[in-house]
Amino acid sequence: MKLHASGEDYLETILVLQKKLGMVRSVDVARHMEVSKPSVCHAVATLRDGGFLTMDEDHFLHLTDVGREVAEKIYERHCFFTEQLIAAGVDPRTAEADACRMEHVISQESFLKLKIAFSNIENLEKEE
Repeated sequence: MKLHASGEDYLETILVLQKKLGMVRSVDVARHMEVSKPSVCHAVATLRDGGFLTMDEDHFLHLTDVGREVAEKIYERHCFFTEQLIAAGVDPRTAEADACRMEHVISQESFLKLKIAFSNIENLEKEE
């Protein structure tokens, strides 16, 4: 199943909330993303059907291995772009919003090259 940016955002949000709260329900996702509960229910059903998450009998959401892999990839990109934009002088709110868009459209190859390039720059700065 091909995930759209919104599906990736839901998975990323579940991952972030699991790290913060431990257990996550749809209502937590709705509050965090500032979307309606029906929107979350639709997304959860789609992601569950795609094998990205499960819901237990108490209605807690759990990422599958595939869902966690996607969520961690998107979250890593989000953090990287947010940090780099802020370091470049972009307002944190703008950096956050821009990172949220950038994380979905960049190829894995380009992301890895940028990550390596910025890592090399940071290492050079440390040596000086």
